[in-house]
Amino acid sequence: MYKVAAIKDSIKIPPRLFSESLEKSAKETLMQQYEGKVYKNLGVVIAISGIRDISVGKIIPGSAGSYHKVTFEALIFKPELHEVIRGKVSEITQFGAFIKFGPIDGLVHKSQVTDDFMSYNEKTGTLVGKQTKRVLKKDDEVLARIIAISLKENVKESKINLTMRREGLGKKDWYASKKKAKKTTKEKKK
Repeated sequence: MYKVAAIKDSIKIPPRLFSESLEKSAKETLMQQYEGKVYKNLGVVIAISGIRDISVGKIIPGSAGSYHKVTFEALIFKPELHEVIRGKVSEITQFGAFIKFGPIDGLVHKSQVTDDFMSYNEKTGTLVGKQTKRVLKKDDEVLARIIAISLKENVKESKINLTMRREGLGKKDWYASKKKAKKTTKEKKK
């Protein structure tokens, strides 16, 4: 889920930025300090969108730079447990598919792709259903649900587990074909 959060912090503006305006120097410092980092209570900081308030700086003898209390706004992405996400398959492996959503990748284990047994086809780099013959390949757009979250300070070390086994999840043509099959079955019964 994306959101804008107001954050209070103290920052140190280095002397190389003293020639810039205070707001511009603070924003650059905050961008270097926060953007692309993961905070367990916030999520992934995507961008610093603005500064609400900044105090007059303090200079500490023996330390280069000025210290300021600042309140700023940041665009945050925080995955929520059971949230349904839209993503794109970034990689297929023999154990599952990596789905890129927002600034993060999640893993759908091959046992969580469908109710069918999925096997890895090394030649085509796809996952293929044994009975349904459904195929999952790189760059497919999918809907998946988050079933486990382990956020680390580094986005690449964070782990998100996904499932596509529920009705309405997976590739669009998978659940569109299920709806057609149900509709045809209902019409035959009439």
